[in-house]
Amino acid sequence: MLLLTYIEDLEKELVRLKEYYLTHQRPENKRDPDFFAFVKENTEPVFETIDQWYGEALNFVKDRDVHVHPQQIESTEENIKLLLLHSYYVDVKRKRYMELHQSVMYVFDLLKNDMDNL
Repeated sequence: MLLLTYIEDLEKELVRLKEYYLTHQRPENKRDPDFFAFVKENTEPVFETIDQWYGEALNFVKDRDVHVHPQQIESTEENIKLLLLHSYYVDVKRKRYMELHQSVMYVFDLLKNDMDNL
């Protein structure tokens, strides 16, 4: 199933992003054009995967007896995008970052369980 592939790809990316967040310092100048170009280059493919995941996930949860609701998909999409940017800009406290990360992984687990039970 295509949705499972997107979830697995995003899970790998979130692990990489979490590692980046934990091992890097906040950039000295958030408005630095070189840093912005670096972030853009590294995040564009992930944003595309997020958009593809979102479409597939929304179709999966609509009109099905599953444990994830469309609103959770929307919130998770937003949380993934937040994690993506916070990972590079290191601009939130660690606790908040980990809460966002855990929330996204929880919804991914629910989706995978629902796919297994169909």
